Amino acid sequence: MAKYLVIVESPAKAKTIKRYLGPNYMVKASMGHVIDLPKSQLGVDVEHDFEPKYITIRGKGPVLKELKTAAKKATKIFLAADPDREGEAIAWHLARALGVDETTECRVVFNEITKDAIKESFKHPRKINHDLVDAQQARRILDRLVGYGMSPLLWKKVKKGLSAGRVQSVAVKMIIDREREINAFDPEEYWTIKLDLNHDGETFETSFYGKDGKKMELKSEEDAQSVLDTIDDTFKVIDVTKKERKRNASLPFTTSSLQQDAARKLNFRAKKTMMLAQQLYEGIDLGKKEGTVGLITYMRTDSTRISDLAKTEAKEYIESTFGEEYVALQKQKEKKAANAQDAHEAIRPTSALRDPASLKPYLSRDQLRLYKLIWERLIASQMAPAVLDTVKIDVESNGMIFRANGSTVKFPGFMKVYIESKDDDIVDTNQEKEGLLPPLEVEDTVSFETIEPKQHFTQPPPRYTEARLVRAMEELGIGRPSTYAPTLDTIQRRGYVVLEEKKFVPTELGELVIEMIDEYFNDFITVQFTADMETLLDSIEHKEVEWTEVVAPIYRSFEKRLKRAEEEIEKIEVKDEPAGIDCEVCGSPMVIKMGRYGKFMACSNFPNCTNTKPVQVEIGVPCPNCKDGQIVERRSKKGRLFYGCSNYPECEFVSWDKPVAKPCPVCDSLMVEKKIKDGLKYQCTNCTHTEVHQQEED
Repeated sequence: MAKYLVIVESPAKAKTIKRYLGPNYMVKASMGHVIDLPKSQLGVDVEHDFEPKYITIRGKGPVLKELKTAAKKATKIFLAADPDREGEAIAWHLARALGVDETTECRVVFNEITKDAIKESFKHPRKINHDLVDAQQARRILDRLVGYGMSPLLWKKVKKGLSAGRVQSVAVKMIIDREREINAFDPEEYWTIKLDLNHDGETFETSFYGKDGKKMELKSEEDAQSVLDTIDDTFKVIDVTKKERKRNASLPFTTSSLQQDAARKLNFRAKKTMMLAQQLYEGIDLGKKEGTVGLITYMRTDSTRISDLAKTEAKEYIESTFGEEYVALQKQKEKKAANAQDAHEAIRPTSALRDPASLKPYLSRDQLRLYKLIWERLIASQMAPAVLDTVKIDVESNGMIFRANGSTVKFPGFMKVYIESKDDDIVDTNQEKEGLLPPLEVEDTVSFETIEPKQHFTQPPPRYTEARLVRAMEELGIGRPSTYAPTLDTIQRRGYVVLEEKKFVPTELGELVIEMIDEYFNDFITVQFTADMETLLDSIEHKEVEWTEVVAPIYRSFEKRLKRAEEEIEKIEVKDEPAGIDCEVCGSPMVIKMGRYGKFMACSNFPNCTNTKPVQVEIGVPCPNCKDGQIVERRSKKGRLFYGCSNYPECEFVSWDKPVAKPCPVCDSLMVEKKIKDGLKYQCTNCTHTEVHQQEED
C-alpha cells in the first residue's frame, strides 16, 4: 500500500508524475480549485477585516471526499499544485480541508514534469508560503468585491448577464480608446520619391532623403514637384558608409511573448496557445522507451531566464548540428517586464536535445507546431548573433540627395533556426527596402533610369490584434501571465468586443457599459490603477504589507462610488434596431441584436417566438452557384468570417476566401481574394489564372 499521497491539479499531470515516484506514492488530482468563495453570495465579511467565507465548489464534493479517503490512508501528504499564487492557494485550501499541518514541509513545487525535476523537488519540500496565499487572497477578494458590486449594477441598469472586472474592463476600455483614436485621426498628406539609378548596367533603388545635406519631408505635391524640377539625369555618389552590424536572437519565451508569436506565426488564439501548452507541460506519451513525459516547462511565467542544464543541452545541440562557431559566447541580458515576478524559468523544452522531428509521431499537428516554436526559440536564444554587412549610399543631383540602403548576411548565426515575427500590419513607409547594391565609390557617377513620385497619407494607430493587446497589457503591467488568455476570452463572450479580420472592434454594448463604468468608477478602470494593483499584490507577497491594508482603502472608496451610482443611474434601455422585415414564423417584426459574434436578427416576440436569423451583409457579388442569390458575410461557430449564398439552405455555396465581382478573364469562373505580402491577389477558383493587386502603402 502507498505510504505517501501526492495531490496535483490535473489527471494528466497525475498520470505522468506517478510513473516517476514509484509504488510508495499515490497521486491524485484536485481538478483545480476545490474550495472558493460562494457564487450565490458575496462571501466576504466587509465589516470584519474582509474575512472570506470559503465553501466547497459545487460539483467538487466527490473529488474532495475521494481525497479525504486517500489522505486517511497516507502517512504523509504532499501538495504539488502549480508553482504560482493560484497553485499556492489551492495547496493551502487542500491542507485545511485534509487536516494537513501547514507548518510541516508539505508543499512540493516543480517547473517541469521530468523524472529528474520531480525527484529533486521531493527531496526539498517546503512549508506553504502564506505570503503567496495572502497575495492570491487579496486579488480574489478585491475582484469579488468589485465584480459583485459592479455586475449587479449592470444587470439592474443595462441588462442581465453582463459583468465588469478589474482587468477585463481595462482591456475593453483600451480597445474603445483605440477605436476613438482611429475615428478622431486626421490624416496628413506626404509624398515619397522612388528613383531607380544605373551603374555599369546594374540597377538599384534609392529614395529621396533631403536637400543640401539635411533631411527634408515632402508634405505636398508642390514639394515633390520642386525636387523633380531640380534634379537632372546624372547623379554623383557623395557618401558610401559600410558597417558590420550584429543582430541578437530573441530571449526564450514568456507567456506573453509565446502568445504573441503563436498568434503571428501559427494563427493561434491566446486561449488555444495556452491549452496546447498545458498539454505539452502535463505530459505526452512518447511510447515504450520514454513513456509519458512533460515536454515543456511551466507555461505561466514572465521570466526569460533558463537553467544551466538547458543552456548546456542547447550548446551541445548547436555544436553538433551547426558547429562551434554558432554557439553564443556572451550571455544576453535578461529582460523583465513591469511587475515581473520571475518565480520560475522561461517557457522552454524540458530537453533541448528532444528536437521537433523526433516528436512528430507522438504529437498532434498543432501540438507539434507549438512545440517547434518553443524549441526553436530556445535553441536560437543560445546561438551566436547574426552578422550583417550593411552599406548606405547617398547620391546627389543639384543639391537633392537620394539614399539607398543595402545589407547582406555575412554570418547567419541564430537566423539558421528562428527569426521573431513582428505585427504584420505595422508598416514604416520611410524604411528603405534593403538588398544588394553595386560596388560604388565617392565621386562615381550614376545614370537616371526611372522616377516615381507617390502621394501617401498618414495612417491612424492600428486596432488591437490579440497579440498586440497582450503585448500592451504586459508592457503596462496589467494582469499576469495567467490572466491574459481568460481576459481576452471573457470580453468576447460578454459581447463587449468582436474580432473582425483578427482585430478587436468594440460593440455598442461594450461602449455603453464602459461609458457607464467610466463615469462612476473611472479610477478603477484606469491602466495606472490596474498596474498599481499588481504592484501592491507583489508587496503582499514580499511581506511588505498586510493584505487587509491593501483591500480596505480600495474597497471603502469603491463602496462610496457604488452607492452613488445606484442612486443616480437611470435604467438604460438598450434599444433593438428594427430589421425592416417580419418574422416568417409568427409575423412579428424582426429586430437586430448584438451577440457574441456580432449582430443577428431575432423576433421581437421573444420569448414566445425564438426565431433568429443572421444579419446578411452583401458584398456586391452574385452567387456563382444558383445565380439568383447574393454572396453575404457569415460567421462560423468559432467566429471565423466566411462567405455564403443569401439563399441558404436552398443554395449551399460557401467560401472561406472573399469572392470578387470580376469573373476570370480566361474561363469566366469565380475569382476570390487571397492576401499576399505586398497586397492582394485575385485567384480563379477553376483555372490557374491569378492577378496581383498592389495595396496602397500605409
